[in-house]
Amino acid sequence: MSACAFCLPAAQAQESARPVYRCPGPPVLYTDAITPQEAKERNCRTIEGVPVTVIQAPRPRQTASAPAPAAAAAARPADAKVDPAAQRARDSDARRILGDELRSEEQRLAEMRREFNNGEPERRGDERNYQRYLDRVAEMKAALARKEADVAALQRELAKLPPQ
Repeated sequence: MSACAFCLPAAQAQESARPVYRCPGPPVLYTDAITPQEAKERNCRTIEGVPVTVIQAPRPRQTASAPAPAAAAAARPADAKVDPAAQRARDSDARRILGDELRSEEQRLAEMRREFNNGEPERRGDERNYQRYLDRVAEMKAALARKEADVAALQRELAKLPPQ
């Protein structure tokens, strides 16, 4: 008899529950908070016989082991200094890497300028249509401008490094 006592309230709760609607659109909305008239206006369908499970997203937890970015900066003393020899090694590595990259970018820039031929590159066989040729010239001009900006940025980065 105690089993039936538990069954009756559950059955009454299901009967008194409002219908759940599935409303179309991005994002798809599942709700029981609208009236049947609103559901009809929104082209919502009633979901019957399908159990609906609501899962709430977990809230992010702050743990003591993962310090916040501000705490990470505060954990390092402001007067901490890097060994001068280690800093010189880092600077020379950065200078070497930037120099290598600058040389390769300058070589590519020179090659692109040769192909561009002062705005009059050679026409290719697939460019019988003159507009295709003009489009390629415009693309080449934009690529040249980007490459020149890249070279200038590398030169600025090299200038920021302390002298050897």
